[in-house]
Amino acid sequence: MDSKSKQGYTDNPHFETMSSDFLYHINISTSSHDLKKLFSDVKFVCIGGSNGRMLNVAKYLAKELSSYMPETVDFTDLTGSSDRFVMYKVGPVLSASHGMGVPSMSILLNEIFKLLTHAGAKDVTIFRLGSSGGLGIKPGTVVVTTEAVNGEIKPVYEQFILGKRCERASVLDQRIAEDVKSCGTSEDDFEVVLGKTMCAGGFYEEQGRLDGAICHYTAEDKFTFLQKLYDSGVRNIEMECTGLAALTNQVNMKAAIVCVGLLNRLENDQVTTPVEKLHEFEMRPAKIVGRYIKKKLDAAK
Repeated sequence: MDSKSKQGYTDNPHFETMSSDFLYHINISTSSHDLKKLFSDVKFVCIGGSNGRMLNVAKYLAKELSSYMPETVDFTDLTGSSDRFVMYKVGPVLSASHGMGVPSMSILLNEIFKLLTHAGAKDVTIFRLGSSGGLGIKPGTVVVTTEAVNGEIKPVYEQFILGKRCERASVLDQRIAEDVKSCGTSEDDFEVVLGKTMCAGGFYEEQGRLDGAICHYTAEDKFTFLQKLYDSGVRNIEMECTGLAALTNQVNMKAAIVCVGLLNRLENDQVTTPVEKLHEFEMRPAKIVGRYIKKKLDAAK
């Protein structure tokens, strides 16, 4: 698309012709909200699947980045009466939930891209903080994605638009991935690694599980495929990475994907870690990204 059609974090020639814009799924409108006043200072966006987890992320970042927060941080859900997503603002950071899978996440991304464009926000970096199935890694390991690949192990996000198949490259900035990875320390009781991430279209068959209601392949087929993934450099499997990489690339927004592996899929399919430990696992990506954000804010002083 011609660069002249790009406005902020959008890539849509029709965008500038809109007299008003209602961001339906996050319940925010250009007619009822002063978006420049509310969001022009946003520099970082953290998204993840769970509503509750992203509230916890907001509270964690407010504490870790306290010197960059207002005297009082309001943890009111900015989506108000919407029951689809949640979104919180803590200083220069937005924390929002995106649901499960690319279709749900793509809805949130479209509306956050438009929100930040209306607000005039500049130089924004977005992070997906998620959980995943690890490959050949210890449960609790944090994987920073170097390349987002599909089920054919190709760095491509596929859509069907107006009845036509459309492929977009799922590109990520390697420098950001390496910088985020470097925020792990020897004092952490978990490892932070770089690796490719596979995006699956579902949780069961698409990820080679044997424990779903439907399965038409053997255990040998499963392990052959998972080993192929591992040998190609894939270190975890989730359900959003290619969409995030492709869509952020489309609007020139910097992005990183930081997920904790809840189990080693080369060993089993079911998550058996106690719930309390899982909750601690799920906050590990926030710890790493929180350090990255603080480093960037400190450098910008």
